[in-house]
Amino acid sequence: MDPLKLTRARPGAPFTLTFDGREIEALPGQTIAAALWASGVTAWRTTRGEGRARGVFCGIGVCFDCLVTVDGHPGRRACLVAAVPGADIRTQAGTGHEEAGNDAAGHAGPEHEGAGPR
Repeated sequence: MDPLKLTRARPGAPFTLTFDGREIEALPGQTIAAALWASGVTAWRTTRGEGRARGVFCGIGVCFDCLVTVDGHPGRRACLVAAVPGADIRTQAGTGHEEAGNDAAGHAGPEHEGAGPR
């Protein structure tokens, strides 16, 4: 059953954002996690040590399993951040700082002088 019909919801017009380069549709008021789930995406982060897939676990911002990189900023909790038109959402590996040229502890490498955790 369509949950929008079940709740008699009348959301605003859908918009698009990108997830790992592919366009997905979201509705006003949805979190990034809700938009990803609605598009069939259930995992968008891998753990630091063993690279295990993670997505939403608690759904209330306590567990940090749902971290994504949003518009180049790692460590955003997908269950708390609102989906906005045109957002660039990326799968996050570990802390996400490794992707920005930092080591696992979030320290900048020589080629990223001044970079570090945000």
